[in-house]
Amino acid sequence: MPADTRLVPEIQYASLEQQGEAAQFGMWVFLVNETIFFGALIFTYFLYRTTYPHEFAAAAKDAVLWAGTLNLVILLTSSLTMVLAINAAAQDERPRRMVTWLIVTAGLGCLFLGVKGYEYYLDFQDKVVPVVNFAVKPGEGSVGQLFWVFYWIATGLHAIHLTIGIGLVLYMLLWRIPRGEITPTYFAPLEVVGIYWTFVDTVWLFLYPSIYLVGRS
Repeated sequence: MPADTRLVPEIQYASLEQQGEAAQFGMWVFLVNETIFFGALIFTYFLYRTTYPHEFAAAAKDAVLWAGTLNLVILLTSSLTMVLAINAAAQDERPRRMVTWLIVTAGLGCLFLGVKGYEYYLDFQDKVVPVVNFAVKPGEGSVGQLFWVFYWIATGLHAIHLTIGIGLVLYMLLWRIPRGEITPTYFAPLEVVGIYWTFVDTVWLFLYPSIYLVGRS
């Protein structure tokens, strides 16, 4: 695909390689901030969980385990398909394989959101939505609401980040790739999207045991 011969770096960069390194560095700096944000949220959760272990365990038993587990499998699979897309971009001058894997990745992201939306519906039916629709259950007391406040904030923020990730994948599919801006000699933008996607998946690896495995033993 000769389109990569027309690619030139932005004026502030000496080469495409330097431009790609700068883009990846910028993404890593951004993710450090995001890690601090989610880290503070999870740290606060564990402080309360340590203070109220029995109430949190009782509340967590109402979390929809099958939905959280299914979404864990979906996101882990999407990480694999994202890596395969980047690998295809690096090795194949025909973008068909790359496009296929990116479509699968975006589809898996949408599937995750669909499962999460259905889980939210079940949560509402089970009356575990603080302020809006919440019923205190035996063993939890009013402290149980703290667990569900964390649940809604953490999973909601994660869903927003995943939606952004899907948007970035679609941007690659609908704009950068058709314009010939992702080639075997320059695929740094796709790598940057892959780094972000992997971060979102990693966050779920921490949220899953914190939400769905508490009190199950």
